[in-house]
Amino acid sequence: MLKKNFMKISSLGIPDVLLIEPYVIQDSRGLFFESYNQKILQKKTLSKISFVQEAQSKSFKGVLRGLHYQIQHPQGKLVRCLFGRIYDVVVDLRKNSPTFGQWVGIDLYPGSPQLWVPPGFAHGFRTLTEKVEVLYKVTDYQYKEYERTLMWNDLPINWGNEFEPIMSEKDMRGISFEECEKYE
Repeated sequence: MLKKNFMKISSLGIPDVLLIEPYVIQDSRGLFFESYNQKILQKKTLSKISFVQEAQSKSFKGVLRGLHYQIQHPQGKLVRCLFGRIYDVVVDLRKNSPTFGQWVGIDLYPGSPQLWVPPGFAHGFRTLTEKVEVLYKVTDYQYKEYERTLMWNDLPINWGNEFEPIMSEKDMRGISFEECEKYE
């Protein structure tokens, strides 16, 4: 049986992109919450979700990671900010989707909801604080040969105030939306 007040799940502008806010129990000792429950997420998404890998990144202020995706073996991602603050962005690359080419973004920080990024989306974030740690659970393994990067500034994404991003070589070589591979 699912707990009635276990977590709040809501859409973030694009119906398949979800905010997952756990029910937090706080007392004099601190706090406790269940950060993930497969039954509840599967009920909301109407799909079988199984995470196969978990990764954690540490970044400094001004870093921009992404916008990443895998053209084969697409990954669903459950993203959580453990420390600091990020502006997290997802772009719908599913050709047959009514939201194809649209993007949504949200600030994530400790205590904020987690972000569910379904397969078929490019994902990236900008760091907003001096130090940031982000945790990702993914639904498929990482395959270097299928990794792609959508150019972070090719779409009219509002990344916030002007900034000079610190990026990896891979991210600097991102491809335009027009030229990038998309999902059927």
